[in-house]
Amino acid sequence: MHDDPQKREITNRRHFSFRLNLFFFVVFGLFSVLIIQLAILQFVEGPKLSAQGSQKSTRSVKIAPIRGNIYDSSGTPIAYSTSTQSLYFTISPDFKDGDAETIAAKLAAVFKDKGSDDPEKQMTVEDIIRQMDLDFRRNTISTPRRIKTDLTKKEIAYFMEHRSEFKGIDIVEESVRNYSKDTVAVQLVGYLKKFKGGVREALDFYKDKGNEEDPQLQYLDDEDVGYDGLEFMYQDILRGKNGLKTYPVNNAERIIGPVQITNPQKGDDLYLTLNRNVQLTTEQAIVDQIHKISTSTIKSERAENAKIGFAVAMEVNTGKVVAMASMPDYDPNIWFGGKISNEDYKNFESVLNNGTIREVFPHYETKEERNQHPSSLVPPGSTMKPLSILIGLKEKLFTTSSTYYDNGAYFFGSKGHEVEIGNASKHAYGLLDPASAIAHSSNPFMAKMVGNNLYEKYGKKGVDVWDNYMRQFGLGVLTGSGLRGESKGTIDYYHEQQTASSQSALVRASFGQQARYTPLQLVQYAAMLANHGKRMKPQFVDQIKDAEGNVVQTFKPEVLNTVDFSEAYWEEIEKGMSQVKVQGFEGVTYTFERKTGTAQSDVAGRRVDNAVFIAYAPRENPKLAVAVVIPDGEFGGWGAAPIARKIFDSYDYEVGLDGPAGKLSDP
Repeated sequence: MHDDPQKREITNRRHFSFRLNLFFFVVFGLFSVLIIQLAILQFVEGPKLSAQGSQKSTRSVKIAPIRGNIYDSSGTPIAYSTSTQSLYFTISPDFKDGDAETIAAKLAAVFKDKGSDDPEKQMTVEDIIRQMDLDFRRNTISTPRRIKTDLTKKEIAYFMEHRSEFKGIDIVEESVRNYSKDTVAVQLVGYLKKFKGGVREALDFYKDKGNEEDPQLQYLDDEDVGYDGLEFMYQDILRGKNGLKTYPVNNAERIIGPVQITNPQKGDDLYLTLNRNVQLTTEQAIVDQIHKISTSTIKSERAENAKIGFAVAMEVNTGKVVAMASMPDYDPNIWFGGKISNEDYKNFESVLNNGTIREVFPHYETKEERNQHPSSLVPPGSTMKPLSILIGLKEKLFTTSSTYYDNGAYFFGSKGHEVEIGNASKHAYGLLDPASAIAHSSNPFMAKMVGNNLYEKYGKKGVDVWDNYMRQFGLGVLTGSGLRGESKGTIDYYHEQQTASSQSALVRASFGQQARYTPLQLVQYAAMLANHGKRMKPQFVDQIKDAEGNVVQTFKPEVLNTVDFSEAYWEEIEKGMSQVKVQGFEGVTYTFERKTGTAQSDVAGRRVDNAVFIAYAPRENPKLAVAVVIPDGEFGGWGAAPIARKIFDSYDYEVGLDGPAGKLSDP
């Protein structure tokens, strides 16, 4: 049966029409999807893609921030940044091998003609090429190289006028760190070093800085950063924020548009608790006293090996440190540019560290010779005796009216192996109560009434009891200063317990042996005696201000811990401290409490006497506590005490001990 041709044609037309309609429908659908995608791309993804595209075609160069300043309590600058203009060179992608000599020669000619007349500031072609760092030892290819700093006005004007002649050259404003020529508390203030070149790897604080994503907070390899002291402790506050120099480039890395500059933000300024004049008086007093005792013709006052000295003055109820001296010191401007020469480092290595918080030694040519002398960490000696009496009274080992007959020696230990504890110069002081035991500095009283009685009460646990009291008074623990590298001191009474006996450890510790503490720990302890049991956190910064002078942060006194003793116990030690004989305080116009110490230590086979002294003034409502340590300084009463007198006098004049500042009454 044959199909009807007419019907077949009609059917074919219908199928064609259906296929055509289906084709147009599919095409319409595809175009609709394409239009929608284009709309999404333009209106939704467009801004994001545009930003990404812009980012890929721009380059940013970070400009180092201007570091904040450090002032003393009166607003006098101690460490400050000055602005300078520096010339930088950036290697372009089309830079050729022979270009360096050509550019360097042109720069050297300009420097010679327009630069400083100082021969030390003249740069040769070789100097300039070295600064270009063509072998990438210090920088990547895109990092601008600093060729010269401290440009003269003539140099700046010439380069600005002939910019097109010097490809890759930029003039950048940056800061240079300066320190007071008076060398005010230089070890406390600290110094700067280059971020790249050891600092980043040496200190954990800086290791995390490499992960910073904010370009304004990212550290520059050539940036000077705090390495020690307050410069390190307040690094984040002092640093400020980077500036940014952003410019568009094409695929060949050529600049194709205007440069946009975000200026760097200056760091905040520190206003210290240090009083400049008190600090300088303290430093000079140490230097003068060391010279006096090391050259004295009086045999009983001569300390020929005295080379170094340390002192800290801290307000009793605020914890504000008004003076902190580690002598001898040095001029920190030797760190100019974040580097120090090998010769300077060799000459000043022994004084770079702060001896009031760490162990430092006198300067000697050889290490063997240096180790024959004591360091800044010495035993407290008899300055421990007020605390020994407090412990004895608190533990009910005796009362304020108890007596002990000091015949010049006390013996302890097993029969036939007794150990003698005697007084200096074998003095015998007779009948003593706790106060007079402090006044006469009786070793036998402390050994028997405190050390031995504590051993009889607790046995070997007595050493733990003693250690607990030491820690409460800030001895053997950190002071809370926050300074990098602060020492906890050295505890020896546990070693004595293991190698000798618990009795020996307690007996010897009771009169100031078996431990070594820092001067900052000693002044914190002295302040606790003065304020009757509040351990104050040492404060170095009074307030922080921004670049416009607005106060952004202040600091309040902080009590780290307190101890609870009967008022009668405090009065007993004060009675004894007021009777301690001391040189250098003749004719004072204020009252004061004090305790001398002659701390003995064995160094290289010889017995060394170290001068130690603590005091506070005035007696009623104490305001200032002082601790002085002169290693190898012999007796504290004349080796260290006169320094404290000058500190108190200076503070009284500048601030006022028990009234207005003395300088206010000057004609």
